[in-house]
Amino acid sequence: MYEGDDLNYEDEEIPAEESSNRTFLVAAGILGGIVLLSLACLAGYWLVIRPQQLAANQTDEQSAQATQNAQINDALTATGVAFDLSQTPQFTATLVPTNTLVVAQPTATNTPLFTNTPDPATQTVAAGLTQVAASTATVILTTTALPTSGFADEFGLPGLVIAAMVFVAVIFLARRLRAAPTK
Repeated sequence: MYEGDDLNYEDEEIPAEESSNRTFLVAAGILGGIVLLSLACLAGYWLVIRPQQLAANQTDEQSAQATQNAQINDALTATGVAFDLSQTPQFTATLVPTNTLVVAQPTATNTPLFTNTPDPATQTVAAGLTQVAASTATVILTTTALPTSGFADEFGLPGLVIAAMVFVAVIFLARRLRAAPTK
């Protein structure tokens, strides 16, 4: 080899390697804790809050349906009562019967097959169907309806925010670990 080379390597100290990368383990633990905390929050939402919201919506829909049915029933009853009041019989003077001889003779009569006498039940049902058709044809605009467009409705906005925070933390930690001097 060369002159002056010392081939005795036993005297030189080999730099000790780090037995554990403590910074990496702390960063990984923090990120894991954030992920577990976010999963616990999401599970709590789906197991506690979401069923309560669904039950409240069902109760609201049932009470709205019961109210609408009661209004239609009241309207049908009022229509039936009004029709019955308009059908009061008129009194006519009746003549005193006389004793006459009645001889039955067959005669050709022209009786119509269809009489145009309205049935009160049919008219009540017709009035009810007319009111139902009128109530369902009317479009009621509400301000509580929200648009269902966008990806946040499908994937969940809280999960997206947490994922974004985790990714930003990974970026900062990666830059920090790259910039850390090695020994």
